[in-house]
Amino acid sequence: MVNVVLRIDVEPDDLAATRFAFAPMGELEHLLRKLDRPSGRGVGGLSIRGSRWERRYAPLRRTLEARALRALRPPGWGPDFTAPPPARMAVDPADDLAAIRATPRAIARAQIRQAVADTRPTDPDVLAVLRRRDVVGWIADALEHLWHVLVAPDWPQVLAIDERDVLHRAHRLVRDGYAGALEGLHASVSWHDGAVLIRNQPDRLVRLDGRGLRLVPSVFQYPSLAMYLDPPWQPTIVYPARGSAALWERTPSAPGSLGRLLGSSRADLLVRLESPASTTQLARSTGYALGAVGDHLRALRESGLVAGARAGRSVVYRRTALGDALVGATGEE
Repeated sequence: MVNVVLRIDVEPDDLAATRFAFAPMGELEHLLRKLDRPSGRGVGGLSIRGSRWERRYAPLRRTLEARALRALRPPGWGPDFTAPPPARMAVDPADDLAAIRATPRAIARAQIRQAVADTRPTDPDVLAVLRRRDVVGWIADALEHLWHVLVAPDWPQVLAIDERDVLHRAHRLVRDGYAGALEGLHASVSWHDGAVLIRNQPDRLVRLDGRGLRLVPSVFQYPSLAMYLDPPWQPTIVYPARGSAALWERTPSAPGSLGRLLGSSRADLLVRLESPASTTQLARSTGYALGAVGDHLRALRESGLVAGARAGRSVVYRRTALGDALVGATGEE
């Protein structure tokens, strides 16, 4: 089989123009695709079946909102305007929804026609909705409703996972350039001779021309990548975020011997600090009060198990060699 490769040529100016971003409505889009496929799986191969998201979606699956949005998701692609690549480091779905509502009607209608030609819905109610004059606003309202039911309850944890991935890759980007930032991003992605190479994609050459790349971590985009490479979007790669499996765990595993030694909360934080994180990120991902996280980190730091270093306005904590040794010795990793 011929191994086709997408090549994204990178010039020196593109490194400075490369940015990371979050895509709240993109997370919803990736989750809905899994929910509408019985075989949908998350990081580590965990099934969508029986998950909390499937339970939330069950009462909505047959609503007009869900049916109409399903008609806009052909296999392998979807209308760009329903999950626009973020223009900045947005953490509020209102930013994405505003961008969707601002889509020119002619662009939206063209993308809807293309999607419907592929999915071929026969439901008259769905077809009537997608022909409405105010279809863009209707779709934005439907997405907003589904967001609040499906993603909003987990958004603090989703955001914490995405933020930690960005913290890791942004540090590597500054220190090692694209080669460092792309390491481990996805099995199909590599850096070679001044270009980002993505295997098993249509054979194509993309030039950034000083625009840089937009890199967007996602907890629900798995196992493949999603990409926006055509105008008017800045070239964007959406990839599985590091640590996404934590969100799919049915119940967090309580530390055993480490918990008896340090206390369950401090043991939990020490295990999580395999990857660097700030106090705010840890509070989001655990649900612990911000003040409690700060107190626990202070105790761990005084014990020599974690160290903190300032990164911009935040202090980022990571395990020390002693902390690594203690976690490894108790087998809690």
